[in-house]
Amino acid sequence: MNERKRQVLLTAQRLFIDKGFSATSVQDILEGSKISKGTFYNYFTSKNECLVAILEYVNEETFVRRRELLIGENKADKHVLANQIAVRMQVNREENLFMLFEAIFHSGDQELRDFVKRNHLKELFWLSDRLIDVYGEKASPYALDGAALLLGMMQQIFHIWAAASNSLGEMNTLVLFVLRRMDSIIPDLISSQDNLLNEDVGLSLKRNLNSKQYSRDQIIEQLTGFTEKLSDEANVDGKQCIHFLMEELNTENPRIYLIETVTRAFTKAFTGTPDELEAREIASKLWSYVDSVNNG
Repeated sequence: MNERKRQVLLTAQRLFIDKGFSATSVQDILEGSKISKGTFYNYFTSKNECLVAILEYVNEETFVRRRELLIGENKADKHVLANQIAVRMQVNREENLFMLFEAIFHSGDQELRDFVKRNHLKELFWLSDRLIDVYGEKASPYALDGAALLLGMMQQIFHIWAAASNSLGEMNTLVLFVLRRMDSIIPDLISSQDNLLNEDVGLSLKRNLNSKQYSRDQIIEQLTGFTEKLSDEANVDGKQCIHFLMEELNTENPRIYLIETVTRAFTKAFTGTPDELEAREIASKLWSYVDSVNNG
């Protein structure tokens, strides 16, 4: 994503929050971002697609932060999982998205509702996989139920936390409180062999998802285009990361643990620069590739 497009998204996001999604017109976005109608429709086919792009950016940011938290850590550590769960709420607060979700819920727009529903399912399956990491493979048949129960508890306790003017403590404290409840719930589900969201339900839900997978060739192509845009004297550390990543991705058996480490360094090297947005987009694709290899 280029910087100009990102600025249009920021303007649209501000307007959606200030005026409401339904009350904001494409013309409002054009005037606020000082672009022509042709430029807007070059980026987005509709106002809906503009909102979806904002939410996709947030998903990407959440994904990158969560993956970075796992580097060098034990997947079974509940504190790591708590930090990862808290990321979603932190990013939503940073981007002021709670009002947008509320607007979508009341909009009656089926396209947007379906998008939010798919997001919720992705979160459910991500959390289900992480609960298996924490509680072991024996929890696998019950992980989807556990994830649904955990998300439900988190939603309710977050509302109470917000109403109490954040006086209940830090977000991670609340997440850990809920996770401790899972120490009783998951073993009970296992011992009673009681599950509602069984494998058939899980497969049915997964058919509603359209998770993107990125090949090595696609990532190498974007890294090549990215490095060609950089000036010769710009960001030496970032260029070194790109060079290493491209070399490693071009090998027959890329060393995944090194790609993980260098991807974090690559993201850090471009943070605060005009190229940060595209760097984080590439990092998201790298993490997706890493996960596909690890899960393959």
